[in-house]
Amino acid sequence: MLDVVLSEEERKIRDEVREFVKREITSEYLNMLDRDEVDFPLEVYRKFGEKNLLGVRFPRGYGGRGSTWVAECAAVEEVGVVGSAIGCAYSMPSIVGEALYHFGTEEQKRKYLVPMLKGKLVSAEALTEPRGGGGSDFFGTTTTARKDGEYYVLNGEKRFIAGGKTADFILVYARTNLDPNAPGHRAISAFIVERNMGVEVAYTYNLLGFRGMGTSRLVFKDVQVPAENLVGKENEGAAIFNRMMVPERLTSAAGAIGGGRAALDVAIRYSILRRAFGQPIRNFQGVSFKVADSIMKLDAARALTYMAARAADHGLDARRLVAEAKAFATEAGWEAVNNAMQIIGGIGYTTVYPVERALRDARLGLIWTGSNEVMRMIIQHEVYKEYLKGEREPVRDIEEDAADADKTEEKRYE
Repeated sequence: MLDVVLSEEERKIRDEVREFVKREITSEYLNMLDRDEVDFPLEVYRKFGEKNLLGVRFPRGYGGRGSTWVAECAAVEEVGVVGSAIGCAYSMPSIVGEALYHFGTEEQKRKYLVPMLKGKLVSAEALTEPRGGGGSDFFGTTTTARKDGEYYVLNGEKRFIAGGKTADFILVYARTNLDPNAPGHRAISAFIVERNMGVEVAYTYNLLGFRGMGTSRLVFKDVQVPAENLVGKENEGAAIFNRMMVPERLTSAAGAIGGGRAALDVAIRYSILRRAFGQPIRNFQGVSFKVADSIMKLDAARALTYMAARAADHGLDARRLVAEAKAFATEAGWEAVNNAMQIIGGIGYTTVYPVERALRDARLGLIWTGSNEVMRMIIQHEVYKEYLKGEREPVRDIEEDAADADKTEEKRYE
């Protein structure tokens, strides 16, 4: 059914990634990641690059496929089947690449974007901070970058940096307007910081799920970053951040759909084979309705995610749709995994089945790339903004269709 919304090229890329996931990613490798025996899925990441499957929507001249946001979402969904760690590693070139492609210099694109899309360089993004700012309060960041001749000197900390332990370079946001009264969205800049410039890995987190990504707290102590590593213009990092949130949230949505779909597949097979009270448990509505609810919400999440991606393909301001897709899809994925575990029962809570790992992975989706509470803040803000600006005129004002619509004296607002 999904094929009806994909072009032939988008289907081809989706199928290539699907076959790659089946063939190249072994069960043992996934278990190594989950045991934190791997700091980053570098082996798989490089193979993706060799197959020209990273950042498929970027132009061919920079190493992409010249495809669409929709193709990328279809690809990420397939990678999401094997968990959020590899899904994040796969998505990071798209997220960091968005900043480099739209705001970077040609030299920056050649030096960082091209080898990243070939799988030869690993990137990370540094947003969240231990205190003061970052995360949901991104524009409250306290990491600073002070201009000193031909360098910027960075000081501060960032935490929960996926790939932070091993990334070759990190896109770091720091405050460059040091006037405490300057509004955050006009005071932040983005920098390409190479690991060997003095980045310190202060701590690597032990996580509930999302393992094998070397998620770390990074410290910058008088780190000298060449001025040419400034991305875009000084104090205009807000535009870069807002642009990066499109791939960050769309890939979160697509990956969550893949993870939910995979766990549900396991549960459906189980419900066909498992017998209780003399019949397969799929015959019981307590089981089959969970399948129905999960499939319904995953299909709706996919439709919303692909619509947001198509809006981005058309160059539209997809801020609201992207936020809707991220919130709805991660919640649909989380519900599908929970339903899968409920269907399987006690054995699903063990490592005999992969659903317990899927559940640990899925929980992060509701928190990262902007919590779902923040997504709802964005959604309502955008809707009210459209109304207040007169951009959301109803096709028909049905308020006038009420039987007593003329009783205006009964409509009191204060």
